[in-house]
Amino acid sequence: MDLADSAEEAAFRARLREWLGKALPTLPPRPSPADWPGRRAYDLGWQRMLYDAGYGHVHWDAPPGVRLIFLEETEKAGAPYVGANFVGLLHAGPTVAAEGTEEQRARWLPPILRGEEVWCQGFSEPGAGSDLAALRTRAWRDGDHYVVSGSKIWTSHAEVANWCELLVRTDPEAPRHRGITWLALPMDAPGVTVRPLRTLAGSTEFAEVFLDEVRVPVGHRVGAENDGWRVTMVTLSFERGTAFAGEVVACRRVLGELAHEARHNGRWDDPALRRRLGGLNAEFRALWRLTQWNVSAAEASGGLPGLAGSVFKLRYSQARQDLYDTAAEVLGDAALDLDRPWVLDRLTSLSYTIAAGTSQIQRNIVGERILGLPKGR
Repeated sequence: MDLADSAEEAAFRARLREWLGKALPTLPPRPSPADWPGRRAYDLGWQRMLYDAGYGHVHWDAPPGVRLIFLEETEKAGAPYVGANFVGLLHAGPTVAAEGTEEQRARWLPPILRGEEVWCQGFSEPGAGSDLAALRTRAWRDGDHYVVSGSKIWTSHAEVANWCELLVRTDPEAPRHRGITWLALPMDAPGVTVRPLRTLAGSTEFAEVFLDEVRVPVGHRVGAENDGWRVTMVTLSFERGTAFAGEVVACRRVLGELAHEARHNGRWDDPALRRRLGGLNAEFRALWRLTQWNVSAAEASGGLPGLAGSVFKLRYSQARQDLYDTAAEVLGDAALDLDRPWVLDRLTSLSYTIAAGTSQIQRNIVGERILGLPKGR
């Protein structure tokens, strides 16, 4: 499989680099991490700049190879991450593009691309843990609406979101995976209550969401009723496929910075630390090649990321934690100083073996769907 840029991809890379060099110096200062309305406005403003320059569509209306180049080049250039837009751009938007009706695509995709609306993800629930199919939030038909009651947790950016990609149980008598439906929930609907949650790192990008007989139009259902599990697998294939690609580039940059810091503070003299840095360099180079392979495979199969995304997600989650544990070794006592580089990143890295499906879930997927091992009983 050829992993090199095609002529068209090389031209796209060159144009993007030139545009980034001109656009990034014009950005305003980034708001405080605790200023979520400010961060929302900043992230939406960056998305609008991308849209006006012709790059707003890249996350779902472009070949996978072009998406990968975009993620690689923007990270290398130090461009803003998608931030509050990440669910809309990387999860919900691609899902609607792949599974939505023509009317749904026309309604929801342009505002995401233009930087006008933010989405959050309403999948996880209290008491369900990693078992997404155990969700209990109910939705029942009442004419042209679903009436939804229940609660969600770890809902990213709910406090600044316009829409939520919401999983509900529409047939409680059906087998666990067959009675689920994927809905687009307007966050300003009566009966929606959002309560921010503070993380170990002190941020509030997560929230609890409580739903008290919220009415959602049937026209906001993506896919057929009770077919939400299949639609969700499409969502998760994007989440585990290319959504972390830019972060691999970022980790490789951090690795170089750690080596520089170790030489500066004398810890480079420790051969065990040098071996760890060398091993991580090989790890992230391999992960980048795996990302390229996954993207090439997706391009050959119509654009949807495949099961190999679970292989990537499983290994990347652990490699990221290993990277920031090594950063603590490089920093020494300064690893307890929250104002030092990489310290908050280390706290955040602890969540990566949980986010987007736990490592245990990824191992099940790899074992059952790739290796063909029997399912547990």
